[in-house]
Amino acid sequence: MATLWHGRFAEGPAEALQALNDSLGFDQRMFREDIAGSRAHVRMLARVGLLEADDADAVLVALDAVESEMADGTFVFVDSDEDIHTAVERRVTELAGDAGARLHTGRSRNDQVATDLRLWVRREMTELAGLVGRLQATLAARADDADEAYLPGYTHLQQAQPVLLAHHLLAHGWALSRDVDRLLDARDRADVSPLGAGALAGSSLPLDPDGVAEDLGFASRFENSLDAVSDRDFVVEALFALALLGVHLSRLGEEIVLWSTDEFGFVALDDAFSTGSSMLPQKKNPDVAELARGKAGRLIGNLTGLLASLKGLPLAYNKDLQEDKEPLFDSCDTVRLTLLALDGMMATLGFDTDRMAESADSPYAAAVDLAEFLVAAGMPFREAHAVVGGHVRTALAGDGSLADLVAADERLGPEAVALLAPGNAVRRRTTPGGAGPVPVAEQRRRFTDRLAAQAARIGS
Repeated sequence: MATLWHGRFAEGPAEALQALNDSLGFDQRMFREDIAGSRAHVRMLARVGLLEADDADAVLVALDAVESEMADGTFVFVDSDEDIHTAVERRVTELAGDAGARLHTGRSRNDQVATDLRLWVRREMTELAGLVGRLQATLAARADDADEAYLPGYTHLQQAQPVLLAHHLLAHGWALSRDVDRLLDARDRADVSPLGAGALAGSSLPLDPDGVAEDLGFASRFENSLDAVSDRDFVVEALFALALLGVHLSRLGEEIVLWSTDEFGFVALDDAFSTGSSMLPQKKNPDVAELARGKAGRLIGNLTGLLASLKGLPLAYNKDLQEDKEPLFDSCDTVRLTLLALDGMMATLGFDTDRMAESADSPYAAAVDLAEFLVAAGMPFREAHAVVGGHVRTALAGDGSLADLVAADERLGPEAVALLAPGNAVRRRTTPGGAGPVPVAEQRRRFTDRLAAQAARIGS
């Protein structure tokens, strides 16, 4: 079996080496990027006089045919196709003859694979950012539907203060907006063409890396050929953005797991986005939310695994870099599936706003409002905190209701008792970015603007 390096070797590779070395099983998904890079390379070779126009035309026609075969599943791979680059070049040579054998002029698989991967990351980050935006839009729509419904807000998973449901949903939306920024930043970092770097040192041939970069739509070309073929920072950054996105999706999933329990009872899962039990007829399980939570560990593992692979590599290209693709592909696939399922789950989720309000209407949720009432009357906050804390302790001990204790305290009295009425605590949250109706109305407008700005950047 002939290899791309057979001239240097007296015999072919061992079967065990071939099995370990081949990457076609996973890198064939980059066939469109590989062919796009080859087209740009061929056009450049023709421009600089390294390829006759007729030969260039023949190779470009052959590349079109190969892309068509791979797209419709009729392409026949052979044992010598160790990776997608080998497969494409082998088939182009079959179709275009000697002209096809010139395809690799001035190019190494080192700069070729880096180019393919950068093109793939650039496209994939754009698509995934769009899917995050879709989930954000669903959260925004559900926030609009929620109007002024409210529920308990938690710290340490203990009830703290009531917040509008819209405010809670948009909290996830804003976190996701940072994820969109990171995905698009990773896209921008990948937007550098490595073609022309060769194996590691460039070429003595009159190549035109700038023209190739422009042809492929890259923002710029590499500055250092050693760095160009060895750099996988852009893959790590993409994996980090995906891992942190996964963490945010996990947090959303965890809340739905909690909220769907009988103990919380805040939400009802749609049949299409939940599962049953093989044994227990009454069960309705939040599998989408649980899988969103579980997939975060996988995404974190992909990131840390690649970092460990990269940490000890000398310049320039090393075969270890073949380990960059499987975690990247897996993370992108995992995030895509998770986003689509979570979006469907959130779009169909039923909210029990009566149950939420009932849970949020404990008078103790207004304790800080009592303290702020005293502060407004001139009492230092620490003293006010102690006064209200004492009344809470007494009420919890069973020595009177909080309302009666507040009414009997001349520093508080009947005016302060009104603060304990259902819904008052959330309506009193008026500061910018806060959880009450007035700031949340403004927040909804700002979030809509944010989504529009995101969409413009994604489209760019």
